[in-house]
Amino acid sequence: MKSTVSVIEKVATTRRRVGGLVAVGLAAGLLGGCASALVDNEPQLYRLTPASTFTASLPKVGWQLEVDTPAAAAGIDTGRIALRDTPTNLDYFAGVSWTDRAPQMVQGLLVESFENSGRIVAVGRDTAGLRPDCVLKTELRDFQAEYPGDRARLPRLHVRLSAKLIAMPRRTIEASETFEATVDAPSARFGDIIAAWDRAMNQVLRQTVEWTLTRPVSSSGRTTS
Repeated sequence: MKSTVSVIEKVATTRRRVGGLVAVGLAAGLLGGCASALVDNEPQLYRLTPASTFTASLPKVGWQLEVDTPAAAAGIDTGRIALRDTPTNLDYFAGVSWTDRAPQMVQGLLVESFENSGRIVAVGRDTAGLRPDCVLKTELRDFQAEYPGDRARLPRLHVRLSAKLIAMPRRTIEASETFEATVDAPSARFGDIIAAWDRAMNQVLRQTVEWTLTRPVSSSGRTTS
């Protein structure tokens, strides 16, 4: 029987290897306090990080924003970590998973990124009970590692998010845009793949936050242009 201390050390080592990303290994076993509860075939869990740096001239807005859960195709709307080696197929890495379904994870990252900007009065999920001036509706269209025809090659991490800013209470679309980023993984190590994925996600998060906060919206949800 392995000790709980040795399991914690294993998780800490994984976190250092990923380089700042959160790799949470078998949390239920740790909370139970007994390493014998750990199951070898449980997946290693990963999450990405929110954007934390923004353009210095980003304006401060006086309205509230609700961030809806992104829509996504069934192949992306899962906790499994997706890969694609042809334009027509979707597969998944074995033995690893996100800490949440991809759309829910991205929703949380968007909320945290808006909060990190320090430029908005209030922002929250669609379950937060806000009385929003605007709603950000998004669709997660790409969220996978792409191997161009050969899995022996290094992957490119691809994130694409379509966004619509909805004015309340009229529920009119005030603006729409698509944000996209691709980052090449520096090696085939899974920690490096996740690190590259995090960089691509951060680019899209930053673009989405800055685009949203520079729309001409008043505190009543009306455009001011």
